[in-house]
Amino acid sequence: MIEVTRRYVMKFPPDSADKALTYKLIKDYDIKFSILKAEVRPGRTGSLLLELEALPENIQKGIEYLEANAVICEPLGKKIKFEASKCINCGNCTGVCFTGALTMDRERWKLNFEPELCVVCELCVPACPMNLFDINFHEEEPEKIAVGN
Repeated sequence: MIEVTRRYVMKFPPDSADKALTYKLIKDYDIKFSILKAEVRPGRTGSLLLELEALPENIQKGIEYLEANAVICEPLGKKIKFEASKCINCGNCTGVCFTGALTMDRERWKLNFEPELCVVCELCVPACPMNLFDINFHEEEPEKIAVGN
């Protein structure tokens, strides 16, 4: 069987800091991983964008292990929304996309988006004049409470 590479956004619960969860991915499931993006807030949920490389069944077992430990695991594609039907193909986003996830087909002058190459840097969000990108990587912030004078 051939190893595959998959990207997942994982949200770790606050009480997981003392657990060797990612170590077990390597040791027990023979999964190689790279941390492409991390957002860690002490005492709060932490988010990681991980690129996992292993046999497909090992990735599945590793995901099941993490989910059994209250880690929310979602394929990267589910965290990125791009409204392609409204795109005017201006190419602004390609100028800031350093991973090659956003490219222009120069023959057809059409934007190509390959979410599996994305690292959720979010540079495309302000670059798009039509506001067609929605990236849900960050932990939801509680509403700020206004304090009176």
